[in-house]
Formats: sequence, C-alpha cells, structure tokens
Amino acid sequence: MDPDWLVVHPNPKAPEFKLPAGAVDAHCHVFGPSADFPYAPERKYTPKDQGKDKLFALRDHLGFARNVIVQATCHGKDNRAVMDACRTAGDLARGIASVGAEVTEAELAEMHAAGIRGVRFNFVKRLVEATSPEVFQSIAQKIQPFGWSTVVYFEAADLERLVPFLTTLPGIIVVDHMGRPDICKGVDHPDFQRFITLMADNPNIWTKVTCPERLSLTGPPYADVIPFARSIVERFPDRVLWGTDWPHPNMKSHMPDDGELVDFIPQIAPTAEQQRKLLVDNPMRLYWPEST
Repeated sequence: MDPDWLVVHPNPKAPEFKLPAGAVDAHCHVFGPSADFPYAPERKYTPKDQGKDKLFALRDHLGFARNVIVQATCHGKDNRAVMDACRTAGDLARGIASVGAEVTEAELAEMHAAGIRGVRFNFVKRLVEATSPEVFQSIAQKIQPFGWSTVVYFEAADLERLVPFLTTLPGIIVVDHMGRPDICKGVDHPDFQRFITLMADNPNIWTKVTCPERLSLTGPPYADVIPFARSIVERFPDRVLWGTDWPHPNMKSHMPDDGELVDFIPQIAPTAEQQRKLLVDNPMRLYWPEST
C-alpha cells in the first residue's frame, strides 16, 4: 500500500440512522485481492486489498440491502474484480466498469450478464491519464443498446470546459460527488451554481451527493458540506444517489467511519420521502429497472 495512505477504518460504528428497507450503497469499490485480480501497471496508486467479502460484511453491518460497485482506477480497464463481486452477490449488486474504445459488443454483453450497468469516465488527472472526448463519445454510443448509464468524475475547476461535452452524451449521466465543489466558496458561488444550472437544464444528468469526507474543510461531522448536498437533494430529489465510497481510496487527512457517514444522510435528506428516493427509489430505477 502507498505509504502516505490511511488504512480503512477497522471498526465502523453501527449507524444511529435506520436506513429505509431496500437501501442501496450506490458508490463503493473493491480492491483485489491482488493475488486474484492484479492491479494495473499504469495505476497512480497502490491500495491495500479490500475485497468483496469485506464489502458485503460492511453492507450488512450498516444495514444496506444492495451495492453499486464502481471500478477503481487502480484496476485500470480490467473489470474482473467488480464482475466477480457482482456475480457473487447476484441480484444484490450492480457494477460500473471502465472500458476503452476497443471494447466489443460481445465483451459488453458479458459484462452485462455479470451485472455491469454503466461505464465511468474519469477526468481527474492525478488519478488517470487523459482520454479524448471523442473516445468517451464512442464508448457512450456503444453502451446505449444495453441501457447503461455513464458515470463522470471531474473536479469543479474542470466543469466549465466539460459542459459542452456533457451536454452531448447520450443517455443518463451520473456525476460523482456533486462535481467536487470547492466548499470554501459557498453554495452561491458561480462555480457551484454552474453545476446546479447544468442539472436544471439537462434532465438526464444525475449526481451522487457523496464523499463529504473528501470535500469538507472542517472534517467530521462535515457540517460545511451539508448546504451543498441538501440544496441538490431538495431541488433534484429524483436524480440523486448516495454511497459510502468504501474503502475510501487516496484518503490522507483522515479515514472516515462509515457508520458516521450513514448518520450524515438525514442531515442532507431530512424527510422520509427524500431518504427513500435517495437510497431506494432512484438507485433501483437506474440499476434494477426490471425490479421497479
């Protein structure tokens, strides 16, 4: 494991907040185990193994019913760890893959059978090498016959240049972590309002109101992030998702307690209706449409 990383919390608390029945952790990862699923040679970081068994144990401990497992950049475009976890969980997990322009229809069909329901486009330069918008466009077109969505990860400073690209992508687009707003600027700053406008103008754009531990300037209990996430939940209640981000890759300031992260949910989604949409209705509609 990279020496400046923090180790995942060894004993997360049992949440005080009782999740609604059928709740989905819609953003989490698996790392390896590397003996079975080696990390990519081109990776920008090396994690400690945190495989499917630990993820599913955390799911049960926190009170979730299902997971959406997102391909971690340390595994590159080798999606076998995510596919294996989805196959093991059966109907209790779906996956988000990373693929290249060369991916074939047969490969996509195999992924779909394993439980993959989307692809992730990463624009964070410290995590991946740059990929041209044209490549991402070609991938987005290839996944449409499967009914998949696209997950997009970028930082707030990149949004203005990405807006033209995002508005041309087909299908549903899910933005990771609210586009990583700069919390110190406040919710009324043009940078965050640009993201709000993007969502308001395009009904196909969803977002994950996730990762207060990555955005906060004050640390736990992440009170400075609440106005950002709550404003999105209130305005776009049918297009928001939530997830733990376990096992919290690249955390260097503090390692969050996943039970405390669950207890953060009612602060950003105060009503039972908002909580049900955020945690059950929305992820089920997007990733398990056959069950809704």
